[in-house]
Amino acid sequence: MTRIQFDREQVIRDATRLFWQQGFSGASMQMVVKATGLKPGSLYLAFGSKEGLYLAALEHYARQSQAMLRQTLEQAPSIGEGICRQLLRMVEESGQVDYCSCFLVKSQLELAASGGELQHSVSTYLSENERLYADYLGQAYSPEQARLYATSLMLHIFGIRVYGYLGAEQAMTVAAVKAGLPWLPWQEAESCPLSS
Repeated sequence: MTRIQFDREQVIRDATRLFWQQGFSGASMQMVVKATGLKPGSLYLAFGSKEGLYLAALEHYARQSQAMLRQTLEQAPSIGEGICRQLLRMVEESGQVDYCSCFLVKSQLELAASGGELQHSVSTYLSENERLYADYLGQAYSPEQARLYATSLMLHIFGIRVYGYLGAEQAMTVAAVKAGLPWLPWQEAESCPLSS
């Protein structure tokens, strides 16, 4: 019997897109099969279960997001300006017509009451993001202050990601984020375009 060959990374990217839009519960196996182009047997052989594929999608998204965050922070003139750019980009994304928030935040909200491996994985990736912010902030602040600021950032990021569904006026959202995070160098960050 011949095994079907497929591009595992492409299947994970396709599944990530589906789960990101539909959630774990909202994405039926029929939808997963259609999105990935694989038969159920091939999916189960490669990933073990729908949960296994979801875990692979979460990991793919988390690693990609963390790499983009590192790039933004490392290319900015300062960590503070990089964080400002990241937050402004999130607000900008929230104003897009096809806005879909953050896959990790959406997953945390969907799976929070369920416990189990999926919820644990989501929480782990979100904690890694917080530690990443704290590590970078540690270049400018004491470890305790860096952790406090990183937690404050995560609270604001959750807020931006969820509040974006309300279709709020972006200028008001930016003003509110600035008010909540006055320690960031907003003026310097806004003088540079987001794409830089």
